[in-house]
Amino acid sequence: MPPAKKVAIVTLGCARNEVDSEELAGRLSVGGWDLVENAESADAVLVNTCGFIEAAKRESIDTVLSLAGDDAPAVIATGCLAERYGTELAASLPEARAVLGFDDYPEIAARLDSVMRGEDVPAPVPTDRRTLLPLSPVARSDARSEVGRGAGTGAAADGSTDEPHGYRPPVPRIRLGTGPVASVKLASGCDRRCAFCAIPRFRGSFVSRTPSEIVSEMGEMVAAGVREVILVSENTTSYGKDLGDMRLLESLLPDLAPGTGVDRIRLSYLQPAEMRPGLVAAIAGSAAVADYFDLSFQHASPRVLRAMRRFGGTKDFLELIEAIRTLSPTAGIRSNVIVGFPGETDEDVDELAVFLEAARLDAVGVFAYSDEDETEAAGLDAKVPEDVIEARRSRIVDLVDELMEQRAAERIGESVRVLVESVDDGVPCGRAAHQGPDDGACFLVNSDAEVGEWVNGHVVENEGVDLWVRP
Repeated sequence: MPPAKKVAIVTLGCARNEVDSEELAGRLSVGGWDLVENAESADAVLVNTCGFIEAAKRESIDTVLSLAGDDAPAVIATGCLAERYGTELAASLPEARAVLGFDDYPEIAARLDSVMRGEDVPAPVPTDRRTLLPLSPVARSDARSEVGRGAGTGAAADGSTDEPHGYRPPVPRIRLGTGPVASVKLASGCDRRCAFCAIPRFRGSFVSRTPSEIVSEMGEMVAAGVREVILVSENTTSYGKDLGDMRLLESLLPDLAPGTGVDRIRLSYLQPAEMRPGLVAAIAGSAAVADYFDLSFQHASPRVLRAMRRFGGTKDFLELIEAIRTLSPTAGIRSNVIVGFPGETDEDVDELAVFLEAARLDAVGVFAYSDEDETEAAGLDAKVPEDVIEARRSRIVDLVDELMEQRAAERIGESVRVLVESVDDGVPCGRAAHQGPDDGACFLVNSDAEVGEWVNGHVVENEGVDLWVRP
């Protein structure tokens, strides 16, 4: 019997990366690797990196450096940063024993075997992955059908696989966490051309998973004890367009809970320009779907949004919010905004502030613009000085902190249903339907509820964005 091969997986970045890590864990287990939690006890450590913005890149590199060393396990970098920079990262980060890209995922166990044997495993050559699938979304579905929907036939002698770029067939996923909430991948990639974003370039074109795949995986999560599933993708509102039905998500949502047994479903990353009335109604009207709208506004000035290659503005966004609250008055709405985009003026920031004051959002992430490699915005003129960007960011952060606390206070007296996710110092903590993973929490008063339990109660107090709930 060959000696045990132990691997630890370190995940950075978003929930989409967490799903990737659990799929990698499944492939590694099938390939003969034992999964361990502690990197010190592993033979190899797989670091699933993030390459979205500068801070995330820095964290990814620092993590690799912190795990590497003469007596440390072999550290292998994979994920978005590895895919985005590939050979460049490998040359500048010799502490990583190897740099592996997305096309290595189907044979990740074999790749790690090669690394541990001291073989040279080439890093991915950076490329625009949007060019690897047909331009027409429906044609991508045809490309996938050519290889079926099984586990693939593996790698050829040259290391290539028979899987189309951008698509990964179902794999035995292994959960790396134990909580009652888990993410399930709805789709991969993005077809939008936002001027500031490099994600479509290294993640590739938009590819939906089929409803049967989603239902099957959600059922597996429920069988493992999951009570809430978060459907994740780079652009959830595009779901189904490559399957020939732009309204597929609207028809799918009401059937997911009966088909899987899940208690609550949450959608992430909704594109405001693609929010059809029918989709708003499907989210607000499906009993098991959280009344929660993760809307990526990015700004409110129509002029800045056009420069970003996006659509809408204050008027359109407020009308969308009104439509949501007409159907679900207590719905949770969160968003992200960027300040300091090239050409942005003080007047544009004023309009953003006016919008935020009128919108009464539950959660807002505020980001300072920075140039990203291979993006249109990096080549734009009229750059905003860094000190001005920071002043604008500070202004909007102060504003949204105040507005979010006010919004939380407005919820005092509301009835909520809380899923307990942890118990700290005897106090059960979880989230209500209007709260996403990064949007604050509910703390239960005088309750002995355990992790995984549902508790009905009403909000009695707020501390910032966090709520105290009496059962």
